[in-house]
Order: sequence, then C-alpha cells, then structure tokens
Amino acid sequence: MLVLTRKPGEKIHIGSNLTISVITVSENQVKIGIDAPPEVKIYRAELYEKLLESNVQAVDGVKSSDIKSLSNLKNIKINKSKDGE
Repeated sequence: MLVLTRKPGEKIHIGSNLTISVITVSENQVKIGIDAPPEVKIYRAELYEKLLESNVQAVDGVKSSDIKSLSNLKNIKINKSKDGE
C-alpha cells in the first residue's frame, strides 16, 4: 500500500483517467473527491463487501446445470407477432 500525505486542495493522479482530490480535513474525517470515467465503479468498502456477499449468496443457490441452461438462453430467439401474442 502506498501512503501519501496531502493537504486540502491537493490531488493524486492514478493512471491517466483517475484523480483523487482532498477536499477538507477535520479532526477525525477526511473528505475526498474522486474524478473517474463513468465506466469505473466506485464503492465505499463496507458497501462493496455487502455487494460481494449478496452475489455469493445468490450464486450459492444455483446449480452448475442451471447455469449451463441459463447460458444457453442467449442463443434462443423469441418471435412475437405484431399484436404481441
């Protein structure tokens, strides 16, 4: 882990398209701003852990044969008539 010291108003660049800015610093809180492209998903750690946990729980109840069946659905075409029947 890289540890840096920054003051309010200072920034950190990660790669060519991610910037972290220190907005304010108080006794026990640091407010940061993150500038990233829309395709980069940003989560607070506690929410990300819950998301991972819920994904694991969702997959635990699915059998591997069900996953194969679901993956074959992408090859099925659904034909609808003009009146929706």
